[in-house]
Amino acid sequence: MNSLLTTVSVPEGRGRPILDAATREVIGHAPVHTVDELDAAISAAAAAQPGWAASGHAERSRLLHVIADDIDAHAEELGEIITHEQGKAGGAGEAHAAAHWLRAAADAVLEPQVLEDDGTSRAELHYVPLGVVASIGPWNFPVMIAVWHLAPALRMGNAVVLKPSENTPLSVLALAEIFRRHLPADVLTAISGDREVGAALAAHPRIAKIVFTGSTATGRRIVESSAGNLARLTLELGGNDAAIVLPGTDVDAVADKLFWAAFMNTGQVCAALKRLYVHESIYADVVSALAERAEKAPMGPGSDKANRLGPVQNPAQFEIVSQLVDDARERGARIVTGGEPAAELGPLFYRSTIIADVEDGAPVVDEEQFGPVLPVIRYSEVDDAVRRANSTDQGLGASVWGPDPDEAEVVAQRLEAGTVWINQHGGVDPAIPFGGTKSSGYGLEFGVEGLKAMAATKIIRR
Repeated sequence: MNSLLTTVSVPEGRGRPILDAATREVIGHAPVHTVDELDAAISAAAAAQPGWAASGHAERSRLLHVIADDIDAHAEELGEIITHEQGKAGGAGEAHAAAHWLRAAADAVLEPQVLEDDGTSRAELHYVPLGVVASIGPWNFPVMIAVWHLAPALRMGNAVVLKPSENTPLSVLALAEIFRRHLPADVLTAISGDREVGAALAAHPRIAKIVFTGSTATGRRIVESSAGNLARLTLELGGNDAAIVLPGTDVDAVADKLFWAAFMNTGQVCAALKRLYVHESIYADVVSALAERAEKAPMGPGSDKANRLGPVQNPAQFEIVSQLVDDARERGARIVTGGEPAAELGPLFYRSTIIADVEDGAPVVDEEQFGPVLPVIRYSEVDDAVRRANSTDQGLGASVWGPDPDEAEVVAQRLEAGTVWINQHGGVDPAIPFGGTKSSGYGLEFGVEGLKAMAATKIIRR
């Protein structure tokens, strides 16, 4: 029996049923907290935060390491919940990765910065806690991204009120239970509620900082909600990441990387490759290589660890994916492989789909698919590919692929994105800052910059 799931799931009739992403069977019931309960949690967090801040960096880092060890110890249980809720195979891998990121935040060094010291006066820049941080998370990597929010916020001495996605609350509640075993009372509270609770959290006058990962549309609503409390914001929003494959690229050498850059987690990754611009000289070869991999990639329930691709997590997203592919087909695009549900696997499985002979202007190119679909677009001139890659209001990530890394970097410098990879796509590192531009959000996460984002600045002069 999964003791973590038993701990966080409430009895039937007292909570909202949560469904297995693959089978659509009920796996547990999530509590439905009210706005009054949210208010109480924020008040308790505000009362607990000064003591947590006073504990100091060394003690907070020590406790974060203890929590990371506990996450590792319960990774199989936590991973089982992730797999059921989200659908991915290898949910335990997400749990172990979350522990790794937690340790990285615990060990990051952030010292006061000496701005002036001329023998007669001295000025230092210090980073101090903000107070109560609101974390609002997504459903695609529920535990990993929760830790991306929690780790720097707690390390810097803030208290946190955490709201998971309504689609994947149980795994995040289980994660919070592990944290709460080791933290002082009320330093971390997880609230499982609906959109009304989320809106109240973002607008609450005692919230000093909001960190959100999710869609651009929801990010805009959070900005509006935070106008009254002037909370600081870190927003990692949607991305329609473009990749440009330059002429002369060795197709066999990059095909696997290209495929998994687009289809990791069944394409449900904010920074996944979502538009692939390929030079006409190798276009047919790239399309063929990607289709071959799409047809061979094992798809099925995440409970079978042999599967690499799972279901689309929820019916609303499944409908978006289906509509985008159907629209491309009606426009005359070539569905090279896939292009239909895999109903024999379960109600939310959609076959890995490669679309060719499609142009900008089609919704499958212009909009973020967030599913197992990749449009491959032909280009003749690199300047045109750059223009088309930049012709979006989003700018989370991008990549350039080619035989000469220096030549690829020249192209990368012209792309409008928070991160541009060369001969890779989507990789993140706990020591390297990550964030978007344009409508993909603002603020940086990870590393020392991520710690700074969870702090207020204070100048001390003498």
